Amino acid sequence: MLQSDIIIIGAGASGLMAAYGAASRGCEVTVLEKMPRPGRKIVITGKGRCNFTNVKEWNDFQSHIYPKAAFLRPAFQNLTPVQLIGFFEDHGLASTVERGDRAFPESHRSMDVVDALVRAAEGAGAKIICNCSVTNTIEGNGEWRFIVNCADGSSWRCRKLIITTGGLSYPRTGSTGDGYPWAENFGLKLTARFPSLTAIRPRDYRYSGTISLKNVGIRLVIDGNPAQDEFGDLDFTDGGIEGPIGFKLSRKCVKAQINGSKVSVVIDLKPAVSDTDLERRVQSLWKEICNDRRSEGKPYRTKFAVLLGKLLPMDIVTQFMASFPDLDHNRLPRALKNWKLDIVGHVGYERCVITAGGVSLDEINQKTLETKKVPGLYLAGEILDLDADTGGYNLHIAFSTGYLAGISAARQNPKIS
Repeated sequence: MLQSDIIIIGAGASGLMAAYGAASRGCEVTVLEKMPRPGRKIVITGKGRCNFTNVKEWNDFQSHIYPKAAFLRPAFQNLTPVQLIGFFEDHGLASTVERGDRAFPESHRSMDVVDALVRAAEGAGAKIICNCSVTNTIEGNGEWRFIVNCADGSSWRCRKLIITTGGLSYPRTGSTGDGYPWAENFGLKLTARFPSLTAIRPRDYRYSGTISLKNVGIRLVIDGNPAQDEFGDLDFTDGGIEGPIGFKLSRKCVKAQINGSKVSVVIDLKPAVSDTDLERRVQSLWKEICNDRRSEGKPYRTKFAVLLGKLLPMDIVTQFMASFPDLDHNRLPRALKNWKLDIVGHVGYERCVITAGGVSLDEINQKTLETKKVPGLYLAGEILDLDADTGGYNLHIAFSTGYLAGISAARQNPKIS
C-alpha cells in the first residue's frame, strides 16, 4: 500500500493551494487528480482570462458571500486578496486589477494561473498524480487514519485527508460531485445543491445571439413579492438572461424555482431617466419621426419601429415586443421601465459557474477547515456549502479555504508537530 502524510483529492484551485500550504510546512503531500491535467476548471474561468480574486476589503467582500459569510473570515484573513496577488507574483505571475476590483493575470491567460499554482505546489515538494480516479475513502487504523482506493487498483494510506473535489458545475472539467457521497459516508450532513451563477430562462424565449445591455436595472419578483434589485450590465444569450447582474439574481431565482415558487424579473431599460422625463423624450422623438419627410405615407408600425430603434438595441427589439403585443408610442415609456419576463427555467450544471449548497458548514471547524466528526479530515473549496457572486469571489473562496486546510493539516500532523 502506498502512503503519504497528507493526501489531497482534487487538483483544482483549492486542492493545489492546499498542497502548497501543507508541503511548504514540511509535510509529505500527494495530490490525486482524475483528469489528465490539474486545474481544468480554472482554465475556463473568466472566459479564459481567470478573474482569480477581488481586492475588496473584508467588510465589502463579505457582502458577496452566501449563505454564511462569517464562516469564510478565518480563511480570508489567512490569505487576503492582496496576499494572494503577492503569492502569484512570488511564483512568476504578474496581475492587473480591473473595473469592479477584479484581479486578473497580466497575461489574461488562465493557464498561467494553473502553471503558477503547479509550480508553487511542486516547488514546495508536493507530488501531483493525474489520471488517478479515486473510487472511495474510508477510515483506517492508528496513525494512518484514512485509506484512499483508486480505480487503477492502487490504495493509499495517510495521516490527514483533504477533499477538494469541487461541486457539480462544468462536469466536463471533472467536477462531477465525487466528494459528496464520500462526505456522507463519513457521517457529514449535506445541504441541497443547485446551479448558481447561471442563465435564467424566460417563457417563450427565442433569442439565439448575444447582446449586452449596459447600466440597466433588474428586479427579481418571487410569488409577487420583490426579492432582489440589481443595477449594472445584463446579457441576453442563447441560454437566457445572464451577465453580471443576471448571474447575481440567479442564486435566489433558481432556489425559488426549485421550491415551486412563481418567479419573474422586471427590467428597467432606462433607470437613469425618470418616468416623466422618459415620457417627454419618447413623445419628442415620436413627433420628430412623424414630421420627417421620410415618414410620409409610411404605416404606423414602420414609424414605431424607427422609434424603438432610437431607444433600444435593434437585436433586442423582437424579444421586447413579444412581451407587449399591443404596444404603441404612448405605452412605450412605461414598458421601457417595466419589462416583465416570467422565468420558467434555468441552465443546469453543464454551464453554470458554481454549485450552491454542499457539505453543511455546521460540520466544519471554520478556523481549521477540519470536520468536527472526523479528526484529520478536511474539506475546502466548492464541496462546501459556500458560494459567492461573480467577480473573483468564488475563486478566492477556493484559494483561501484550500490554503487554510493545508496549513491546518500540516500544523496538526503528528509527524512534524
